[in-house]
Amino acid sequence: MPLFARLTRALTALCVIGAVAVGTAQPSRAQEVRMVGSGASFPFPLYSAWFKDFSKKTAGVTIDYQAKGSGAGIQDFINKTVDFAASDAAMKDEEIAKVDSGVVLLPMTGGEIVLAYNLPGSPKGLKLPRDVYPDIFGGAITKWNDPRIQAANPDIKLPDMPITVVRRSDSSGTTFVFTKHLSAVSPSFKEKIGSGTTVQWPTSDKFVAAPKNDGVTATIKQTPGAIGYIEYGYAKLTKAETALLQNKSGNFIAGGDETGVAALAAAKLGPDLRGWVEDPDGADAYPIVTFTWMLFYKDQDDKKAAVLRDFVKYAATEGQKISTSMGYIPLPENVVENVLAASQQIQ
Repeated sequence: MPLFARLTRALTALCVIGAVAVGTAQPSRAQEVRMVGSGASFPFPLYSAWFKDFSKKTAGVTIDYQAKGSGAGIQDFINKTVDFAASDAAMKDEEIAKVDSGVVLLPMTGGEIVLAYNLPGSPKGLKLPRDVYPDIFGGAITKWNDPRIQAANPDIKLPDMPITVVRRSDSSGTTFVFTKHLSAVSPSFKEKIGSGTTVQWPTSDKFVAAPKNDGVTATIKQTPGAIGYIEYGYAKLTKAETALLQNKSGNFIAGGDETGVAALAAAKLGPDLRGWVEDPDGADAYPIVTFTWMLFYKDQDDKKAAVLRDFVKYAATEGQKISTSMGYIPLPENVVENVLAASQQIQ
């Protein structure tokens, strides 16, 4: 079985449809309720684990979640073909305006976007300066032994081989966060490519597209000379080699628990709980981090609303305890408090 199929099957197996109960003291919620969600693949492994654990603790409700990508999730949410959705890009004002039943945006976890690579000999500790990796993804640097990459890695013999850039083929919140960061640190990237859930990547046979985080991860693994952007949890799951990126302070930082927390600490969320950290300060801060959001309707079926509020409470408290082990960043305490308060708008 091809690697892509194996990886997809392994990740999909994590997404358990849970039977979730809300307790005998509330008989109105003891009846069976089925909920459907779709959207971001970035938090998919963690959300899947939450659904599985939630199902062990409760009974009576089934939750289906399809990791289609943030753009598809937002569209499903606008079209009201789901009960909730998920997006790394939250929602734009014009998208929110299309939902007449109201929108509640709740950041549920944080994560890092890392650059996974596949080089002969699997060298560890590849360093990429902050003026180099935007040029790789902008198409200006095309060889692994480019003098600018080699200068940052004197102890690694870099091969004379073309760089294959693996990018997302779908409308993606991961792409949104990644290109938002690249645009913040590189005026050239901002001018030529810009940021968004989809962008016009360089036209080259060395830029290849793959769907979702698992598709990009598998393509990198299968392609010698490849580099691509994925959520840290996928790199951790597949033991992919990832680059150390130079941060705003000039330090080369690896993705990981402490460096992600240091970066996310700089985030400032607005009253609607939206906010991004495009280029975090801090000597130990990893440079590409984000919150990722679940999207809920304010006006809901009463039974589903009650279950969704319970799920949010579980995810924002008990669920955060497994975030680190799966490669995600637990929510800061003040964000948890805001999430729990805002979840009461789901009625």
